[in-house]
Parts: sequence; structure tokens; C-alpha cells
Amino acid sequence: MTQNQENTGKKTVLVIGAGGFIGGFIAAEALRRGYDTWAGVRASTSRRYLNDERLHFLELDYDNPVSVKEALLKNAPSERGWDYIIWNLGATKCVNFLDFNRINYCYVRDFIKVLTECGMLPERFLYMSSLSALGPGDEENYAPLTASTIPRPNTGYGLSKMKAETFIETSAGLNWIIFRPTGVYGPHEKDYLMMIQSIDRHFDFGVGYKRQMLTFIYVEDLVNAIFDALAAGVNKKKYIISEPRAYTQTEFRNLVKKALGGRWVIPVKLPLWMAYIASVCAEKWGRIRMKATTLNRDKFKIMRQRNWNCDVSDAQRDFGFHADFPLERGIEKTVGAYLRAKKS
Repeated sequence: MTQNQENTGKKTVLVIGAGGFIGGFIAAEALRRGYDTWAGVRASTSRRYLNDERLHFLELDYDNPVSVKEALLKNAPSERGWDYIIWNLGATKCVNFLDFNRINYCYVRDFIKVLTECGMLPERFLYMSSLSALGPGDEENYAPLTASTIPRPNTGYGLSKMKAETFIETSAGLNWIIFRPTGVYGPHEKDYLMMIQSIDRHFDFGVGYKRQMLTFIYVEDLVNAIFDALAAGVNKKKYIISEPRAYTQTEFRNLVKKALGGRWVIPVKLPLWMAYIASVCAEKWGRIRMKATTLNRDKFKIMRQRNWNCDVSDAQRDFGFHADFPLERGIEKTVGAYLRAKKS
């Protein structure tokens, strides 16, 4: 038992990347479940959704391992550090693709090395990876991606996540859990918001003509899975996290239309070659402006992928994973938040 537990009777958790879309929900759920919670953020990170006065803040400069070490030694709840660390930090789009490696791999590598040096390896280290670490699935028979699928990442983003996974797996003395969530959506998320806004404006853009099966996970279901896995004590296991069914683009569009009050929508299908040209142009424009764009060559490879079917039976068996928010219910909440923000 750590000194902090002796004083408060609570488990301690550090959420790295707490200022992001998912991170804010993780921090809120940690508090709701009674954890003594630290939010790991950069000094420049917005704290808009981290406004609970019970939160402790830990400012970290991930590009400077010496500074990270000093911050951990100064702010840890005890000499042993935290009971749980949830690594939610990552980049999904970058101006320079080399930044995927720096942010998604080097940061977590250096952080674990610092934890080891300080004697602060936690009881569990949960790493938020991505389904993109597995790369393309079976696009002939649409067999689901599983925990035993051999990874073949074909994007800079997916490769950086797989490198981080490999380092975590081979780190001596580290007890880890790796989550590979599919597309995460919910209030405050930006990429799916763009799709909702497009449908709100009566257009639904899709890529390619071959059938595409999409999977989703509502942010609250993902966050609940995190704490259920920690509570169950699973160790050194990887899990795909997704609602256990797939949807077509038409089904997604119809659910958004319904949540928006029955919008009329014109579906627009772009051939792959046209989507690729648009991706290259958007990427070049982003580099000129020195700003990462949602549409780029890396994202094109993800959009081109036809089969996102998932098998989540391992998570169901090991810690009772279940999705309380099927897509229709999750879309209702997400669109509701979008409409309220639109009116304000």
C-alpha cells in the first residue's frame, strides 16, 4: 500500500494526455469511481474539460526526459509513484509524418525509462493504442480483426502505435494492458463532428464504391472498459475495443439524419483516385500553413480500408466488456451536444 493510500484510502491514477478528447472523460470517470486522480498535461494544454477541483495537475514537457523525471519526483503521491498510469497521449495527424514517431513512440519510450529509473513502475500501465496498429483486415470475406491478427500497419500513425506497443511489451518489470479501440466518437470529438456537420449541411461524403464496414465505440464505453480492465487485474494482454457490430456508411448517415431531425441528404461517393488527389492537396496546403489537416495521405489509407469488423470476445470474457451505447444511442448524445453548441 502506498503512502497516499494510507492517507486517503484511495488508489492513485495518473492520466497522461488528460487534456484531449478521451482524456477528459477518463479523468472524470476516475474521480467518479473514487480514484485520487492526477491529470498529466503540457503547460499549454487547455483545461476546459478538466475543471473538477479534486483533480491534481502534473505539467510535463515530453520532449525533455530530464524535466519529466524532475516533475515525477516532485509531484508523485509517494516514492513509489502511482498505482495506475493510463497513457492516452498521442497524435492522430501531423504536419510532418516523422512527428508520429516522436509523439506516439518516443514519448512513451522515454517516459517508461524515466519511471524505471525512479522506481515508479505502476501496478498497471494501460496504453491507448489504436486499431490502425493492425493495418488492413480481410477485404474479401470481411472476417473480423481479432487479438491474434498479425499486425501489418500501413500508415505512419499505425506504425508508430505498433512501435510503442512493442516497446511496452518488452519493458522489463512493467505490468501492462494495451487497448486497440476502433473509431472513438462522442461530444467534443472533432473528426466525426466534421461528418455530422456535413450531413447537417445535406451532404454525406464517402470514399470508394466497394462495400465498407465501419465500427465505432462511444467514448464513455471506452472509458468504462479502461477501469473495468484495471479493476479485473488483467495483465500483459491486448484488447480490441469496439461496439460488437459493424455498420455501413448508409446506416451511419441515416442515424445522424434521424438525430438531426430528419435532414434530407445527398450521398456523394468519391472514387479512390479522386480522394487520393484531394488528400495530397490538403496535405500540401497544411504544410504550407504549418498546420496538420484531417485529410492527408495517411488518413486516405485509413479511409480506403474496407473492413473494420472487430472481435471483442477477449474483452468480454476477461473483464465483462459491454457497450452500453450502441451507435444509435451514441449518435443521439453526440448530435445533441453538437446542436446545443450550435445554438450557443
